[in-house]
Amino acid sequence: MKFTSIIGIDVSKHTLDAVSHQGGIYKQFQNSNQGYKQLVKWAEKTRESDKGKQLFCFEHTGLYSLPLSIFLAENNLLFCAVSALEIKRSLGLKRGKSDRIDARSIARYAYLRRAELKPSPQPSKTLLKLQHLISLRRRMVKQCSGFKAAMNEQKMFLETKENEVLFHVQQDMINQLNFNISQIETEIKQIISDDERLNEYYQLIITVKGVGMVLATHLLVYTQCFTRFKSWRQFACYCGVAPFERQSGISLNARKHVHYLANKKIKTLLNLSACSAILCDPELKSYYSKRVASGHSKMSTINIIRNKILSRVFAVAKRKTPYVIMENYAA
Repeated sequence: MKFTSIIGIDVSKHTLDAVSHQGGIYKQFQNSNQGYKQLVKWAEKTRESDKGKQLFCFEHTGLYSLPLSIFLAENNLLFCAVSALEIKRSLGLKRGKSDRIDARSIARYAYLRRAELKPSPQPSKTLLKLQHLISLRRRMVKQCSGFKAAMNEQKMFLETKENEVLFHVQQDMINQLNFNISQIETEIKQIISDDERLNEYYQLIITVKGVGMVLATHLLVYTQCFTRFKSWRQFACYCGVAPFERQSGISLNARKHVHYLANKKIKTLLNLSACSAILCDPELKSYYSKRVASGHSKMSTINIIRNKILSRVFAVAKRKTPYVIMENYAA
């Protein structure tokens, strides 16, 4: 897509620092609805030509940039929310830092890649709501696990009768967190069931062995209902389960490894899913046993199963039919 006007924006909690790449014009706005309106009016004035399209580019900073994304989408304005790490690594050596310099760097990044950049899709309010809920659930599960681990260790060395308050308070916290986690999960299921499209995909992908409610919800959110990634291989790369070769001349020829840059949350869930699938899916259980018995490492085998699960999920989502266990139809 051809963009003739690029606006780079550095988003912070209270302000937006904007730079027009055409003339290098800089201005600061409030990170509020009124500030967004002023930003759009200012951006129109900086355009040297009405031909072509204008693109707003900024780093994806979670809650800070979310209202701006929603405002631009609702006003049919093109924008691109890019990973901060991608912008940082693409600009080479830098000395000094300020919001104004960052905004100029973002505008330069977007201009240099204007032929490659694709406008970000309009954020789905339902998916955003699910994303906030699964994030809250993740924090609560982590806290609950922490209390359980601490209390189990304390019980090994402390007398229960002499520390009743210590154990009672922690147990109350665990019970309350479990109750709240249950409430969140109920709300997640209700949101999915109320949305016809989400529910259709959800019912399809949970037919894959090893995929439960938590992983299914994460897949729906991070793939944006299977519209964000063209194939399961792209998503496997995003999750950090796709192996890459390391080869250079004759001095380096290492075996393939997964990359450390990944969405660690989904990678962890996929690992749990693979372990579960090995136990409940006869096909994957047989594959795992044979491959390990032939001398291959357990971790590389589990990684293959993680990729198999992703390929199955994307397949059922694409063809809109449930997963079929072929062994049930074997002669």
